[in-house]
Amino acid sequence: MGAFGTEIVNVRRGHHQDDPSELTINCPDKVGLGCDFARIVFEFGLKVVKGDLSTDGRWCFVVLWVLPRANQLVQWSLLKTRIEEVCPSIGVQFVPTLIPPVLSRKVLLLQVWSLDRTGLLNDVVQKLWELELTIHKVKVSTSPDNKSINLFFVTDNRDTWDQRYKLPLKKRAEEVGDHLKELLGSSFSHSEFSEASPGIGDLTCAPLAPMVANDVFAAVPAPTETEMDRSQGGPHTSLGGEETVVTVDNSISPVHTLLQVTCKNRKGLVYDCLRTLRDVNLQVAHGRVATLENGSSEINIFLLRAGGRKIMDVEEQRRLCQCMHAEVQHPLRVVVVSRGPDTELLVATPIEFCGRGRPRVLYDVTLALRELNICIFKADIGRHVVADRQWEIYRFLLVDRPELSLTSSSIRSLLTERVQYILVG
Repeated sequence: MGAFGTEIVNVRRGHHQDDPSELTINCPDKVGLGCDFARIVFEFGLKVVKGDLSTDGRWCFVVLWVLPRANQLVQWSLLKTRIEEVCPSIGVQFVPTLIPPVLSRKVLLLQVWSLDRTGLLNDVVQKLWELELTIHKVKVSTSPDNKSINLFFVTDNRDTWDQRYKLPLKKRAEEVGDHLKELLGSSFSHSEFSEASPGIGDLTCAPLAPMVANDVFAAVPAPTETEMDRSQGGPHTSLGGEETVVTVDNSISPVHTLLQVTCKNRKGLVYDCLRTLRDVNLQVAHGRVATLENGSSEINIFLLRAGGRKIMDVEEQRRLCQCMHAEVQHPLRVVVVSRGPDTELLVATPIEFCGRGRPRVLYDVTLALRELNICIFKADIGRHVVADRQWEIYRFLLVDRPELSLTSSSIRSLLTERVQYILVG
């Protein structure tokens, strides 16, 4: 474990390519802070190979050993800035209840016109991320003369930190336009960047059409209870199956409940675990992430209910195991369906209780389509309510080609597997 140092966040790069880099964070605590850190690490394409998180409820100390994923270039200085941005200021009063923050930043509309090509949306999404713009909604369409019209509803991350980097909207629009012109070259036509009209950039959720809901969620099995230990009054409750085992144990610590998750290592695993705990309003007192010899991950988290109590109720333990097992096994949904003569790719990801969507989904999906040389005719992101839960639904109407027929079941299976692999590994 590295030295404390005087900085809130320290980054110590690995000496060799295969050596993990060490992130050390030493700052005041708040509910859900570990989830914020895991989200940022996930967003920057880093895999947690080992980790330690400790807090006394007022101050926390976190060390994460991380490795970039294949062909991932990491902007370490921006990573450090993003982590510092979510750290509470020294002297802030600890709030022991989870209050969902409101997306208070202005929603901006970026319009981009250019000639269409394979990988266009993937390139633009990556560039907007580098420019520190978060995409909340997108509408993409292609005209018969092969021109692409892209509408991005975004918020500017620079609104939340160092004032030196903030620009008036006109200057920011020029900066974004210059970068897009450099990226797209002669295919670039022009862009416009302005505040979204009231209601147009609305990020609230709406009910999802029954047909689409059935397409996306019908194939996902409900969590099984066949391996649940139902012994009343026992020290632990567990749920296993499909290479994932979740256990809740009260016999290890006199003051905390231990949650243990053992499963295959995958992209975003630590984020999904901490996101789930944050969404059900459980406080993390200590956590440890380890990579096992067989390549699986073991995550041990000592936690408390709001108010500083252990989870003693067996039914509450059972629900926690089921919820965590489901989130680890099925963090998102991917299906390919027919829409008359057309083919549509649907990706559904849960929205955090605080209102944030899953990081980098749009980039990962468009990267998979790019690798398979599949063009997008139309794209849309919307927020919807399904069974009392909020989801972000990504819809892509795909361009069929004679050499890669999307009506083929084998091609659809390949597409589904490739998108899932890039999203979660």
